[in-house]
Amino acid sequence: MTEPQLLDRDAPLNGHAEARHDEAQRDIVERGISMQQTSNTMSAVEFLKSRDVGPKVIARVLLEPERRRSSDDD
Repeated sequence: MTEPQLLDRDAPLNGHAEARHDEAQRDIVERGISMQQTSNTMSAVEFLKSRDVGPKVIARVLLEPERRRSSDDD
Protein backbone atom coordinates (compact mmCIF):
# COMPACT_ATOMS: atom_id res chain seq x y z
CA MET A 1 0.00 0.00 0.00
CA THR A 2 1.34 3.45 -0.82
CA GLU A 3 1.50 6.38 1.56
CA PRO A 4 -1.23 9.00 1.08
CA GLN A 5 0.10 12.20 -0.43
CA LEU A 6 -0.27 15.43 1.47
CA LEU A 7 -1.81 18.22 -0.51
CA ASP A 8 0.40 21.22 -1.07
CA ARG A 9 -1.27 24.41 -2.30
CA ASP A 10 1.40 24.85 -4.99
CA ALA A 11 1.54 21.21 -6.02
CA PRO A 12 -0.38 20.03 -9.07
CA LEU A 13 -3.83 18.69 -8.25
CA ASN A 14 -5.66 16.79 -10.98
CA GLY A 15 -3.20 18.27 -13.46
CA HIS A 16 -3.80 21.87 -12.41
CA ALA A 17 -1.06 23.75 -10.55
CA GLU A 18 -2.38 25.94 -7.76
CA ALA A 19 -5.83 24.46 -8.22
CA ARG A 20 -8.68 26.12 -6.39
CA HIS A 21 -8.48 24.84 -2.86
CA ASP A 22 -11.89 25.80 -1.54
CA GLU A 23 -15.33 27.02 -2.53
CA ALA A 24 -14.72 30.60 -1.36
CA GLN A 25 -11.76 31.01 -3.72
CA ARG A 26 -13.77 29.37 -6.50
CA ASP A 27 -16.50 31.97 -6.05
CA ILE A 28 -13.95 34.82 -6.07
CA VAL A 29 -12.32 33.51 -9.25
CA GLU A 30 -15.70 33.06 -10.95
CA ARG A 31 -16.62 36.63 -10.03
CA GLY A 32 -13.31 37.85 -11.49
CA ILE A 33 -13.98 35.97 -14.74
CA SER A 34 -17.45 37.49 -14.90
CA MET A 35 -15.99 40.94 -14.26
CA GLN A 36 -13.53 40.44 -17.13
CA GLN A 37 -16.41 39.58 -19.47
CA THR A 38 -18.62 42.50 -18.46
CA SER A 39 -16.00 45.16 -17.74
CA ASN A 40 -12.35 44.60 -18.66
CA THR A 41 -9.34 42.50 -17.83
CA MET A 42 -7.60 45.09 -15.65
CA SER A 43 -10.66 45.46 -13.43
CA ALA A 44 -10.75 41.68 -13.04
CA VAL A 45 -7.01 41.55 -12.25
CA GLU A 46 -7.33 44.24 -9.59
CA PHE A 47 -10.37 42.54 -8.08
CA LEU A 48 -8.60 39.18 -7.86
CA LYS A 49 -5.39 40.72 -6.48
CA SER A 50 -7.39 42.51 -3.79
CA ARG A 51 -8.85 39.13 -2.77
CA ASP A 52 -5.36 37.57 -2.42
CA VAL A 53 -5.62 35.35 -5.48
CA GLY A 54 -2.12 34.38 -6.58
CA PRO A 55 -0.61 35.84 -9.75
CA LYS A 56 -0.28 32.44 -11.45
CA VAL A 57 -3.96 31.72 -10.89
CA ILE A 58 -4.97 35.17 -12.11
CA ALA A 59 -2.91 34.79 -15.29
CA ARG A 60 -4.27 31.31 -15.95
CA VAL A 61 -7.95 32.06 -15.47
CA LEU A 62 -7.99 35.43 -17.23
CA LEU A 63 -5.45 34.91 -20.01
CA GLU A 64 -5.76 31.17 -20.68
CA PRO A 65 -9.47 30.33 -20.55
CA GLU A 66 -8.85 26.90 -22.09
CA ARG A 67 -6.96 25.96 -18.90
CA ARG A 68 -9.79 26.85 -16.51
CA ARG A 69 -11.30 24.04 -14.53
CA SER A 70 -14.84 23.20 -15.49
CA SER A 71 -17.52 22.95 -12.83
CA ASP A 72 -17.52 19.18 -13.50
CA ASP A 73 -13.95 19.01 -12.09
CA ASP A 74 -15.08 20.07 -8.60
